[in-house]
Amino acid sequence: MSTKEWTDEELRAVNASLEGKGPDAALRWVVDNFDRDEFALACSFSECVLVDMLVGIRPGARIFYLDTGLLFKETYEVIEKVCCKYGISVERYTPRLTVAEMEREYGPELWKRDPDQCCEIRKTSAMRAALGGLKLWITGLRREESATRASAPIVGRDVRFGIVKVNPIAAWTRKEVWDYIVRNDVPYNPLLDQGYPSIGCKPCTEPVKTGEDERAGRWAGRAKIECGLHK
Repeated sequence: MSTKEWTDEELRAVNASLEGKGPDAALRWVVDNFDRDEFALACSFSECVLVDMLVGIRPGARIFYLDTGLLFKETYEVIEKVCCKYGISVERYTPRLTVAEMEREYGPELWKRDPDQCCEIRKTSAMRAALGGLKLWITGLRREESATRASAPIVGRDVRFGIVKVNPIAAWTRKEVWDYIVRNDVPYNPLLDQGYPSIGCKPCTEPVKTGEDERAGRWAGRAKIECGLHK
């Protein structure tokens, strides 16, 4: 059964109603208003609080990740731990080109020479495939992470991908995330304990220094702090 089409005005009203109510309220709005095959959670497998929450509210909900072929081994390991702990399978989406094929077509280490093009090839194209046919995607984006995310709504329209986007923990602090992880024994990427508060592809992710934004280790030394999925 297909759900209704939400107007921008309706989404703004929903967003206002969910401010201050916590992630559970946002997730329950999703599962109450969208069929199982109409939405999915995108997870980077850094911290997995939304996996824990969503599985508790809607067992069998779709969860996916983008395998760029350049992820840390720790990321792949935490995916296995999450699937084992919750008894779930997660969907894996890959780019059109392997890393080797990209090097043959664009030259070696494209991420150094043109990181925007590399992200388009390895992430954005795969995301378009992952979101195909969906009406809504759920993300772990938080306002505290960087200036580019400071005004993120709980619920809104994703202009780039043309579907509804829900950020249940947008208002959470890093402390609230960690409190939830500890309280509920949620698996997390061990790189978080090694100075990597934001984890992406291995060639473009470094530890951050004290006082820096959480995403300062992504494409360090460049003005770029977003891969293009969240705009």
